[in-house]
Amino acid sequence: MRLGTLVLACFAFLACEQKPTPQAGAGSASPGPSGAGAGEAAGTILIGEVGSLTGAQATFGISTRNGIEMALSEVNARGGVKGKKVNVRVYDDQSKPEEAANAVTRLIAQDGAKLILGEVASTNSLAMAPKAQAAKVPMISPSSTNPKVTQIGDFIFRVCFIDPFQGLVMAKFARENLKAQKAAVLRDNKSDYSQGLAQVFTEKFKAFGGTIVVEEDYAQGDTDFRAQLTSIKSAKPDVVFVPGYYTDAGLIARQAKQLGLTATLLGGDGWESEKLFELGGSAIDGSYYSNHYSIDNPSPKTQQFLADYKKRFGGVPDTLAALGYDAAMVGLSAMQQAADSSGSALRDAIARTKDFDGVAGKINLDANRDAVKPAVVLKVAGGKAEYVTTISP
Repeated sequence: MRLGTLVLACFAFLACEQKPTPQAGAGSASPGPSGAGAGEAAGTILIGEVGSLTGAQATFGISTRNGIEMALSEVNARGGVKGKKVNVRVYDDQSKPEEAANAVTRLIAQDGAKLILGEVASTNSLAMAPKAQAAKVPMISPSSTNPKVTQIGDFIFRVCFIDPFQGLVMAKFARENLKAQKAAVLRDNKSDYSQGLAQVFTEKFKAFGGTIVVEEDYAQGDTDFRAQLTSIKSAKPDVVFVPGYYTDAGLIARQAKQLGLTATLLGGDGWESEKLFELGGSAIDGSYYSNHYSIDNPSPKTQQFLADYKKRFGGVPDTLAALGYDAAMVGLSAMQQAADSSGSALRDAIARTKDFDGVAGKINLDANRDAVKPAVVLKVAGGKAEYVTTISP
């Protein structure tokens, strides 16, 4: 099996909340998920995590990892799952789908992971899901919103809303709150996430009585968007929907301002990162994006999570941290309730998730294993994202 330059970090989160220590190699091969697993010691349970700890979406992976670390520390401090401590083995997929697929294969076939957490990017989750489904090992994505992810099979879950709802939210917000008549779309033609959001936004904006005046494409990794933005400017839209990731949105905002494009920029949850404000500077101010939660939520559970995260990591948790925490908690709660330790029993327990009190909102999994939950719309202003409104399903 080709692992390329895949980086492995093995984290053991015990009641003492020890910090993760990188370790070279993954240990010897195991007999598969039915065995103890290479990294699974007696009296412990091993789960796996795949995330973008380096590469284009590194802030996504790091935030998610932090959230998962918090969840496991809390569970282990309370005695673990059925009296066993839970360890997590983490692989960095470098923001590459092929490395994500390699990582989940190793977690299942060699390490014997009982549950897979990840990925954030939909393209990477789509590369992972067939491997988990074939092995009948449950996989929970914290924040992959493309509908195709859970359609892979009945062992694949997510704790976030999906693109059709997110696209509807931003189309509705543009028409009803911003009174936009004309919209342009600038999408990443190499991203399943971006393409899916763009499609739904376009359909819904038209259905709400608006007009799409121009649609432009770029490819992930591009740094010059002036040609597309010039075309968009000439079409005179009221809003420009940019359903890409923060790395693109920040640069697009700067170049749009340089070209004198005054239309309001809109985005999805892929904008969620502190890096957005660094990359976009003042040019991103006045833009809006949909998200899964807001730190302004007065919920005691959310506020306790904020306080604990600040104490542990010294910063404010973004949405990816909150969803990583929720994904781990849903999985571990189901593991506690499962009839036995088999993948099928765990799958059934996860599928029964109803009214789960997550830090990013109450989670109900529907028949498609997708979370039904509201979205918030945030406004970028002065280097931070401010809560504007909540839109429910």
